[in-house]
Formats: sequence, structure tokens, C-alpha cells
Amino acid sequence: MNKFLENLGVQSYCFRNFKDNKVVAKMVKETGLDKIELCGVHIDFLDTSKFKEVISIYNDEGVSIYSIGVQHFSNNETNERKYFEFVKMCGAKYISADFDINKIFDCFRIAEKLAEEYGVKIAIHNHGGWHWLGNIQSLSYVFKNTSERIGLCLDTAWALDSRIDPVKMIEAFPDRIYSLHLKDFIFERNRKPVDVVFGEGNIDIEKLINKLKEINFSGPLIFEYEGEPENPVPAIKKGIENFKKKI
Repeated sequence: MNKFLENLGVQSYCFRNFKDNKVVAKMVKETGLDKIELCGVHIDFLDTSKFKEVISIYNDEGVSIYSIGVQHFSNNETNERKYFEFVKMCGAKYISADFDINKIFDCFRIAEKLAEEYGVKIAIHNHGGWHWLGNIQSLSYVFKNTSERIGLCLDTAWALDSRIDPVKMIEAFPDRIYSLHLKDFIFERNRKPVDVVFGEGNIDIEKLINKLKEINFSGPLIFEYEGEPENPVPAIKKGIENFKKKI
């Protein structure tokens, strides 16, 4: 099977209106995929007593927890170790992440230490033009001051919000692209972003895929669609179809 197809998953935030993990797992299967990036809407990552139960629900439904996030790192090793314990328990290898700008160097050292200990990659989520980690200049500074345990979860739509072609972000950090959120935006006249089906907004899927092939990318490709939270499956399926047509 094509490695891109093997690595396709869905962000659980797409299903934020559904709090029952069994329902969420079934909706993932309805999209035609069997991997999920689990976010805090569907589990409290600080409550270790719930870990086995939630993991079992997804396993029983044939859905693998591929990664978790977006997790906030703020130099609290006790809490942040729990993220890694969950990842270890479910067999995932990736955490999408955000860092507290006021504690960055301490945050980095704790994150690097835990990532190395647990054999996990931490992938910074570039959350748009308003966010301190949403641009190439800031990310370049971070990567120069961190180990290779910390890289980028490239959110394609939020790159657009920063007025950056996501392909340019791949070119800037070919060795630090650890995962992608496959997401698409159009923009209203006031620049407010609007979620659309992946490939039907401003994302050039073919160009993106060609660049991923060029860097031999093999990490998670996580579909995310925040529109229609009461019924996101049809739009997610359409986005997956659009992606597959260009492989």
C-alpha cells in the first residue's frame, strides 16, 4: 500500500460535538480510515485512571490512536509525563504540541527529555498568523535551539492564515516535518478563515503531495475539518477522496 494511504488519520476535534468515544470511533470508520489523533475533548490526559478504558474503546472498534494533541507544554513535568504515559500505553509515537512562550527554554528541555525517554516525536502545531509559532522565522529559531525530538506538525490551513504556502514551510524544514494536519481554508473579506473540504479551498493537493514525496515523508497525515461539527463525516470523506485522487 502507498505509504501516504497507510498514514492517513482523523483529528478527534472534528467530532467535538460527540463526547462518547465509541461513537467517535465508529465515525472515524465511517470516513474509511482507521487512525485517529486524539485530543483533549475526548479524554483528560491528566486523569490516568481513564487511559485503559479509552484505549480499549478504540482498539475494540479497530481504530488506532496514532498521535495525541494538541498538547500544551508549560514546564510542568508531572503533568506532561502523563501525556507520554498515554502515548506509551496506546502505542503512538507522536504528540502535536504548543509551547508557553513565557517559559520556552525550560519547556523545551523538559519536552526533549521526555520525548527521548519515551521514544516519541513532538510536533509543534503552527496555529495561524496570530500565534507565536505560526511563522517560519519563529519556528526556525525554535529548531535551532532544540533537539531533533522537536519538529513541526504542519497545519496546512493555518499556514495559509499566516500567508505562507504550506509547501514553503516544508521547504524550510524538510528534516523537521513530523506530521501534517490536512485542513483547508477560504477567507472572507475581513480575512476570517472558513473551513472547507480539503482540496476545495486554497490548498494545492498535488503540489503538496509532490513536495512530501520529495522529502520522503512518512509521518501521520491527519485530516481535520472544523465545519459542520454536528455532521462532519461527509466533508471529511470528500477531502480524503480529493487527496487520494492526487497520489
